[in-house]
Amino acid sequence: MKIYVDYDDCLCETARYFSRLVMEMYGKDIPYEKIRYFDLQRSFSLTDDQFEAMMIEGHRPEVLLSYEEVPGAVETLNLWLNNGQEISVITGRPYSAYEASREWLDRHGLERLPLYCLNKYGRDTFLKYSSFSLEPEDYYRMHFDYAVEDSPSAFKFFDHLPDLKVMVYDRPWNREEALPGEHYRRCSSWEMIRRETAPDLG
Repeated sequence: MKIYVDYDDCLCETARYFSRLVMEMYGKDIPYEKIRYFDLQRSFSLTDDQFEAMMIEGHRPEVLLSYEEVPGAVETLNLWLNNGQEISVITGRPYSAYEASREWLDRHGLERLPLYCLNKYGRDTFLKYSSFSLEPEDYYRMHFDYAVEDSPSAFKFFDHLPDLKVMVYDRPWNREEALPGEHYRRCSSWEMIRRETAPDLG
């Protein structure tokens, strides 16, 4: 089996960090559970300049390395790897964040996972002229049997795989979204993801 795994808010607690950061930078008290949109600029009511400054701060290498693991993620991925599954981490982070992102994986015992930076969201809006290591045309030649993703904005990247089973990691910003089809399952934890995928992935 081949498995796509998103990085932010599936492997690490990115939004919880930004909830604290927007308070520190701008005095905006938006608790994690009140983040209603994947678009943090909209959720936090930020100007373009404020959003750009916040995202640059949140992507400094030392900050990326400080993000906390989503409970159960490392254990589950290593279980799958030990069972012979092929896993790829497909992140929307720009390639300038690759080294710190790679180091975070290595520090957390996920050194066996390949990491790809795919321009999922057109995010050169905050890192000017940023580049990505995986172009969409290359991504669309990849095949996956399962995916773990939290962002409704990324679901379009699954349209070419009609049999793909998508585990939607439950987050405040996707709870009001209608899931696209019967192959999508909302999961509140990595333990639930393991249960949902057990017949195929062990």
